[in-house]
Amino acid sequence: MIKDTATIIEKLKRMHGDPRCELEFSNPLELTIATILSAQCTDERVNRVTKNLFKKYRTMDDYLTVPIEELQEDIKPTGFYKNKAKIIKNVVSEIKDRFSGKLPEDIDTLATIKGIGRKSANMIIGCAYHKPAVIVDTHFSRVSNRIGITELKDPQKIEDDIKRKVPQNHWLDLSLLLILHGRYVCKAKKPECSKCELKEDCNFFVKGVR
Repeated sequence: MIKDTATIIEKLKRMHGDPRCELEFSNPLELTIATILSAQCTDERVNRVTKNLFKKYRTMDDYLTVPIEELQEDIKPTGFYKNKAKIIKNVVSEIKDRFSGKLPEDIDTLATIKGIGRKSANMIIGCAYHKPAVIVDTHFSRVSNRIGITELKDPQKIEDDIKRKVPQNHWLDLSLLLILHGRYVCKAKKPECSKCELKEDCNFFVKGVR
């Protein structure tokens, strides 16, 4: 079982390159919108949609003043577009009203905005503001369990457990790399263990624990 997160990070870097968020953005607002659109949608598809979306919607007022039907049409390829359009308008409105139009730079504060969950708040603060963050999505949960970093299942408990066990300066890199690893190698149903440098220390590979 691997306990040295620096070793995990170095092995993951050899497999996936530098830690990175695959959503394309140029400012915190864009990442917030992209994160909302990424729910039950691939980053690749979100990036295709936001390429034009971010040219059309440059400010918070652009999202607030556009008719919701038009916004729905613009984000339709990401799926669940009616609900996502409503969330976008609600989130932007709350940022403008509660925080004078400036996205909070604190995870706990950002997570109080309706439509921004804990995972999204960590993603936005970590990637937009380059602050320590533990991004617990389904990939992170699965891979961290398989390689024995944590045995917990609940996302909030996993986040708390990682924060206790892992040095703060490793939180974001570990999160982004485990997400990449879960997306491309350590898949849910058919993990490609032959490609994995962590397999000798992995419960899934060594013990067959799923």
